[in-house]
Amino acid sequence: MSKIKMVMFDLSGTTVADDTGVRDCLYKAAMEYDLQTTPEEILLHQGTNKIHLYQFLIARSQGKKIEIEDFEKTIYPETLDEAMQVFHRYSEIMVNHYRNGVQEIEGAEDTFRWCHDNGIKVATDTGFHRDVTEAIMDGLGWVRDGLVDISVDVECTPGERGRPAPFMIYYAMMHLDVQSVHEVLKIGDTPADMLEGYNAGCRGIVGVLTGPRPVEAFGKYRHTHIIPSVKDLPALIESDFS
Repeated sequence: MSKIKMVMFDLSGTTVADDTGVRDCLYKAAMEYDLQTTPEEILLHQGTNKIHLYQFLIARSQGKKIEIEDFEKTIYPETLDEAMQVFHRYSEIMVNHYRNGVQEIEGAEDTFRWCHDNGIKVATDTGFHRDVTEAIMDGLGWVRDGLVDISVDVECTPGERGRPAPFMIYYAMMHLDVQSVHEVLKIGDTPADMLEGYNAGCRGIVGVLTGPRPVEAFGKYRHTHIIPSVKDLPALIESDFS
């Protein structure tokens, strides 16, 4: 029997197909508001709370320096009003992006079914806010069809603390009655995912190669495994967590 009782799956890049769509939507809004950044910088910090991402970029432009490890520890409130303007525009762009079409990464739904067949709860979390998350779930039907037991976003946590804080994982554990982080596995494709799993104390922290960033971008952050895709997760659980 598996030692894992819950898997926390990231959405975009891990279970939801994303070439560079999320990055491009974030970057487009930033450019409309003359916010100095690059696509590469946004790609590195994807997976975090998007309001806080824009606050980070604004603070950075003012000469302040924040490492991703401290992303949810250091937030400059004086940047909020400007960040919210950019964020609202980004939300419009991102929701339209997913309303026009959203697809699973091959094997995601089969992996969800395998988890349920083996007594493992399926949770998803994301750096998106509720409107974008609902656009994804409406398009894929995962919660409606019972493939996902709980869909968590940053609005579920106190202060909307997203990754790399561990609170979305704890929120899912509480609602699914999973009582030990040593029974939880985190899987994702960003530095923020790896740090979230580490900060939560998860038994397994698994990176996948299906996101738009190379392994070098997230592999230096603490993890336990790297696999090609979410479809390879059942074999990993059987071999390393049984």
